Amino acid sequence: MGGTAGFIHASLAVGTFLVWCQAQSGMRSYGPVFEEQPSHTLFPEGSAEEKVTLACRARANPPATYRWKMNGTELKMEPDSRYRLVAGDLVISNPVKAKDSGSYQCVASNSRGTVVSREASLRFGFLQEFSAEERDPVKITEGWGVMFTCSPPPHYPGLSYRWLLNEFPNFIPADGRRFISQTTGNLYIAKTEASDLGNYSCFATSHIDFITKSVFSKFSRLSLAAEDARQFPPSIKARFPADTYALAGQVVTLECFAFGNPVPRIKWRKLDGPQSSKWIGSEPLLQIQHAGFEDEGTYECEAENAKGRDTHQGRIIIHAQPEWLDVISDTEADIGSDLRWSCVASGKPRPTVRWLRDGQPLMSQNRIEVSGGELRFSKLVLEDSGMYQCVAENKHGTVYASAELTVQALAPDFRLSPVKRLIPAARSGKVIIPCQPRAAPKATVLWTKGTELLVNSSRVMITADGTLILQNISKSDEGKYTCFAENFMGKANSTGILSVRDATKITLAPSSADINVGENLTLQCHASHDPTMDLTFTWSLDDFPIDFDKSEGHYRRASAKEAIGDLSISNAQLRHSGRYTCTAQTVVDSASESATLTVRGPPGPPGGVVVRDIGDTSVQLSWSRGFDNHSPIARYLIEARTLLSSQWKQMRTNPVNIEGNAETAQVVNLIPWMDYEFRVLASNILGIGEPSLPSSKIRTKEAAPTVAPSGLGGGGGAPNELIITWTPTLRDYQNGDGFGYIVSFRRKGSQAWLRARVPHAESLQFVYRNESIAPYTPFEVKIKAYNRKGEGPESLTAIVYSAEEEPKAAPYRVIAKSVLSSEMDVSWEPVEQGEMTGVLLGYEIRYWKDGDKEEAADRVRTAGLVTSAHVTGLNPNTDYHVSVRAYNRAGTGPPSPATNVTTTRPPPKRPPGNISWTFSGSTVSIKWDPVVAKADESVVTGYKMLYRQDSHSAPTLYLASKSQIDIPIPEDFTHAFVQIRVTGPGGDGTPAEVHILRNSGTSMMVEDSGMRPAPHAVAIATHSLLMVALISSLEL
Repeated sequence: MGGTAGFIHASLAVGTFLVWCQAQSGMRSYGPVFEEQPSHTLFPEGSAEEKVTLACRARANPPATYRWKMNGTELKMEPDSRYRLVAGDLVISNPVKAKDSGSYQCVASNSRGTVVSREASLRFGFLQEFSAEERDPVKITEGWGVMFTCSPPPHYPGLSYRWLLNEFPNFIPADGRRFISQTTGNLYIAKTEASDLGNYSCFATSHIDFITKSVFSKFSRLSLAAEDARQFPPSIKARFPADTYALAGQVVTLECFAFGNPVPRIKWRKLDGPQSSKWIGSEPLLQIQHAGFEDEGTYECEAENAKGRDTHQGRIIIHAQPEWLDVISDTEADIGSDLRWSCVASGKPRPTVRWLRDGQPLMSQNRIEVSGGELRFSKLVLEDSGMYQCVAENKHGTVYASAELTVQALAPDFRLSPVKRLIPAARSGKVIIPCQPRAAPKATVLWTKGTELLVNSSRVMITADGTLILQNISKSDEGKYTCFAENFMGKANSTGILSVRDATKITLAPSSADINVGENLTLQCHASHDPTMDLTFTWSLDDFPIDFDKSEGHYRRASAKEAIGDLSISNAQLRHSGRYTCTAQTVVDSASESATLTVRGPPGPPGGVVVRDIGDTSVQLSWSRGFDNHSPIARYLIEARTLLSSQWKQMRTNPVNIEGNAETAQVVNLIPWMDYEFRVLASNILGIGEPSLPSSKIRTKEAAPTVAPSGLGGGGGAPNELIITWTPTLRDYQNGDGFGYIVSFRRKGSQAWLRARVPHAESLQFVYRNESIAPYTPFEVKIKAYNRKGEGPESLTAIVYSAEEEPKAAPYRVIAKSVLSSEMDVSWEPVEQGEMTGVLLGYEIRYWKDGDKEEAADRVRTAGLVTSAHVTGLNPNTDYHVSVRAYNRAGTGPPSPATNVTTTRPPPKRPPGNISWTFSGSTVSIKWDPVVAKADESVVTGYKMLYRQDSHSAPTLYLASKSQIDIPIPEDFTHAFVQIRVTGPGGDGTPAEVHILRNSGTSMMVEDSGMRPAPHAVAIATHSLLMVALISSLEL
């Protein structure tokens, strides 16, 4: 026995030496840790790529070596094999589906242990050609629905589908009437039309990495029989499965499409819960992004048109791959100790957990117990060291977690944690001296003071972990204290010197206080201490240290004196309530005192808002009382928001005022068939507090509409039509699904009402056609809404006229008179209102040159009942024909008899010349040479002069019958700008412009700028000299 014991002792000593040497060396040894693991790989058949690489890399010291397994069997890396290792990666040359398709695992090893990677599959993607067989033609009655079957060829993985019509690349769009299932590839047409005639081919595409391959089927011809104009209700043809399984985090897609005439509209709803914000709906498809367990439930697709509805239901069931909640980590444990490791994983179905040691399955044996996710060791030995893995798996996947177990055997060693060399302690206080040598197994500890062996007494205690505690310290306790540690591997000791100092005391303690939110306060704290040591103050709130730098200015030190640690609190908030502790501390001891601060404020948020007893316009709300924040709750408010608005609004309740001791109330005046969230707020004398968390979303029950549609009107349209219009009812007032309108109308004066149902809330007009409807006939019209729960109230009756007819009568006594060379005035006698079959909108003047056809006439329209018009833009000295017509919304009526008019000749083009001026006292006399009209110009009847004092003053217009004019000027006159032009029956001529300057004596200046463009013309009536108008801009 002695020899055996000695051998074990020597082995452990060697092991200890090795562990110690490794710890001291620069590079610690450790087992393999994966940094890169193989991933599932899809290799396209027929790819030009000649190899597949499965990655594997592990961090380890010493470096790891690698092996690979395929389907659980180790691969042999022979020189002529298609398998080879590149570092840790497995490279497969010229991969073949029959030989290489399977599951691969990397195995990494070094002297510390072995780990296996996750499993990665290698699969081969392919897409074969469609069958070469001809496809049968399809014949269907126009207006009916039709389905074309794709029948895709063998393939892996999935495909995307499109359909060709007649030729490539004429792809059929998905437009609501047509739908292509991405599950089966089938093409659905809800209601065939003449444009659907042709040849159809299914076009399937495979996407594998960067390689895309497409194939298309033989064409199938669609022919249509005579149209069936009858309407028929929806019939759902593309249905999602009764049970749809999906993994959490993935996209879930449901398909639903129906035949029908009119083309049905598709709606989606979740029957056992609120609609998710992750829904992406485009009528035939419902997509849920990043599906979660909250998306599980029963879903309904509803197809609806004017003739009826059809529904289909199915469940979405969410599963999940394993995911770690708790895993093992690298562990160093003492020899002979016990160890418990735990791995916990979530997933659906619930994952099973198994264990590996150095890559091999680990079962219960001797000192080791394996129980699901738990692994227990009793009395560890060195041979238990190694790499361990827990593996969680269900049918959707597998996850691995790895850790290294190192079992240690060490003699006591104080080099890393010696006893503190100098140990200060406070008089009458307590000192704690740890003794924590590194040792495995745990060392036995003894303490001495000098040569005296210490044992537990009223003042001395040695704890189980070897810590020495001295209480009620006095000067006699000073001296050397030594810790002796020993285990079967060896022994060691470490010594420190105890020095006794004066105790620290609080001399002025903080006092409890009660304040309101926003107020300020100072908590006092003074202390005395040993003068040979530094004193510091710290404050804590409810045992959490206060960080002054992160207090947002609420906390600061009130004094810089060493013995004063007062705390100043500014703008106190509710969160500042609590127990404040002031601690005065030196390196040897500390003293603390506490006080309670109460901050009163508005109440905290109520909790647990629950909605029940859901009706069409009311719900019952209950909640739990929140914190009153030291001031009694006076009353509660209830707010709500809908999907239509993100703003919270206060709701009416029963009772109207909710007392502070209540925990339930009825919310009234809600909108039927509306999604709501509710929240509750409490108030007290200090204000309204924070709101509760929103309740779960609920939808009130449906009810018949309660308001009539608004904006009832109409009119216009084609002959024999009555168009009735209204404002579509908002979602707030629809009160239920299956919403539409009932329009009632009758000819004014008749007894019987006609009724028409108009489905869909978005509808905004109804057109009634009947050959018996006379033009512009008044109808009495009213409207009401309906939904699945019933009909609503009718609107007030409105008068709407049927479509108008063009005026039948023409204006008369048309007179056209030339005004200027390019303008004329036209007047006429109006048509009689009794001859109108519509609302007279105005008159249309048509004018055309003599010799032109009336079809080429220019047109000017008036608005309203005016009986004259001013026409511009005519050619000078030209004969025109003029006629007038009445018009309404239906068009223009017959023309009046045409009348003739000749425009005057144009004004002379030559501007006045030889302009001169003379100053005389307070006037300036301006003269110019008369302008004589040519034979093709209109006569000159006078002159117009535009006078401006300077570039900033307003211009003044003067008229003169002769070629001279006297103008009054101010005494300080220095200069002026003048424009002069002729005027006559043909209008105003081209201006001459001059700049007049005051000189000594009489001056004469002539500027010939007559070819400059004229400014805006100003029309006036005057007898002699008259200031008439201001011109906005004058070109000089």
